[in-house]
Amino acid sequence: MLLQRLLVLFALLSIGAHAQWLSYPDSRTPRMKDGKPDLAAAAPRTAGNPDLSGVWELDATPVSELKSRLPPEFFELQIDVPNASKYMVNLMWDFKPEDDPSRPEAKALVQQRGKSHDNPTSRCLPGSVPWSLMILPFKIVQTPRQIVMLFEHYDPPRQIYTDGRPLPKDPDPLWMGYAAGRWQGDTLVVEAAGFNDKAWLDGMGHPRSESGRMTERYHRRDFGHLDVELTVDDPKYYTRAFTVKLPFHLIPDTDVLEAVCAENEKDRVHLGN
Repeated sequence: MLLQRLLVLFALLSIGAHAQWLSYPDSRTPRMKDGKPDLAAAAPRTAGNPDLSGVWELDATPVSELKSRLPPEFFELQIDVPNASKYMVNLMWDFKPEDDPSRPEAKALVQQRGKSHDNPTSRCLPGSVPWSLMILPFKIVQTPRQIVMLFEHYDPPRQIYTDGRPLPKDPDPLWMGYAAGRWQGDTLVVEAAGFNDKAWLDGMGHPRSESGRMTERYHRRDFGHLDVELTVDDPKYYTRAFTVKLPFHLIPDTDVLEAVCAENEKDRVHLGN
């Protein structure tokens, strides 16, 4: 029952479609003879580093795999199942039960959140990372001194500084935290900290604390594919740091749309039914 209630909530909150600007051809996009984007072309570069710019979306999980673990209610309410990822539901989907690093405090919070339906996004609050990287497309804008992420989910922009600055030692906790990046060969390594403890890591409600840290490794293996390795290190809630590999694909010739949660919102009044 806990999982079913949680997935009903998740289905109501995650309905969306990627931007429709749209269809504006980008002259920098490599193309095949028929004019379609060549997603297997070499990754672009800028200032000697790979250019991560573009609109990215998490790869969908085969429906057969989702059906093996999720109750029928998920598929009745989730209108865009072909675009759903298992990691949006549970960041630790691939972990065996004996490999789950959650402390009892984390498991208790997951259970409590499943009963309350009190996902911050249901109150028009940010989803933060990694949730907002997974739920809807997001855009990366790369400059020599910082990288900016713009979300189609209703989150503030995220700034990743690549100018050599360290993370603040005593930060005020923020929804999006603080992030500093550096290049290791063709991989962007992002260290992030200073998050508040209000956001969920995924639809299950796995928590994060103000002392938690995340390390993200971004590798654009070709023009159309971005591999992200996410490591969560939060000793308050987890017995060890754990890593999840998230595969993304480019949505070419388009853009992200703005999202204003409180405008015409009608879902939350039904969440307790």
